[in-house]
Amino acid sequence: MSRSGVSVADESLSTFNELKLGKKLKYVIFSLNDKKTEIVVEKTSDEQDYEKFLEDLPENDCRYAVYDFEYEIGGGEGKRSKIVFFTWSPDTAPVRAKMVYASSKDALRRALNGVSTDIQGTDFSEVAFESVLETVSKGAGSH
Repeated sequence: MSRSGVSVADESLSTFNELKLGKKLKYVIFSLNDKKTEIVVEKTSDEQDYEKFLEDLPENDCRYAVYDFEYEIGGGEGKRSKIVFFTWSPDTAPVRAKMVYASSKDALRRALNGVSTDIQGTDFSEVAFESVLETVSKGAGSH
């Protein structure tokens, strides 16, 4: 349970494991339930287009997401895949939402084993493909 008293729904963990192990899902978007007591699955997708993922992030509200991020490594080394955890907290979101999402993040983040990179986004430029690619590929040689 987080500092805010928010817990992680069992479904959130099982859906994350499905993405991690099953490789059928490309991304999962999580939100707080209506009572703001539990982190639940809002949407899952097997859509390969990164832009579609970005379209699913609300312009004026907070979310968490995990994305199975695939990218090419230079020098003919082929593709790599990393699970990226997103904390989406746009500047235009209500202050209360930003506070609850910020204080609840650790509960979800700690529960998700196998995430390699964390991305904090306050606007779409921070979660753009190139920006995320730059972050995940920094550690490419070390894993």
